[in-house]
Amino acid sequence: MKSTLSIIMTSLLLVLLSTKAFAHDNSKNKLRTYPEKSGADTEAGKVITQFHKALKLGQKNTARYQLADDVIIFEGGKVERSANDYANNHMLADMKYLAAIKTEILEHSVKVVGDIAYSISRTKSTGQLKGKYINQDSMESMVLIKKAGRWKIKQIHWSN
Repeated sequence: MKSTLSIIMTSLLLVLLSTKAFAHDNSKNKLRTYPEKSGADTEAGKVITQFHKALKLGQKNTARYQLADDVIIFEGGKVERSANDYANNHMLADMKYLAAIKTEILEHSVKVVGDIAYSISRTKSTGQLKGKYINQDSMESMVLIKKAGRWKIKQIHWSN
């Protein structure tokens, strides 16, 4: 467990230190994007896309399949410590939210280093939910691990 957590934290540190996807452009006060080098078309990137699509479409089993059994998910100051914990609790609320709103990907970068991949993205969500207008920017980081030839999401951190 300690070595897995060390791998995840090291990967996240690499994200912060090595990616250009979130480099600041002070002249425009916007973040730069490099879509031609995003890595979203890698096998790890495709797992992330499948996960997001399954959540949006309410496909619980497909979304759950993309997660490692011992995934750790951080969101809103809370933590879920397994795929089953997430699938049986907060996943359904995420599905309802995503089904009701439009989500635009502003930036997405996936880097693969051996059997570890990390992803960072920014999105813009708009729409209405329960009579409340949503206009929100969000950020996501993920770490994926490849085991037995299959990429699985090992860690997610969502923030608004």
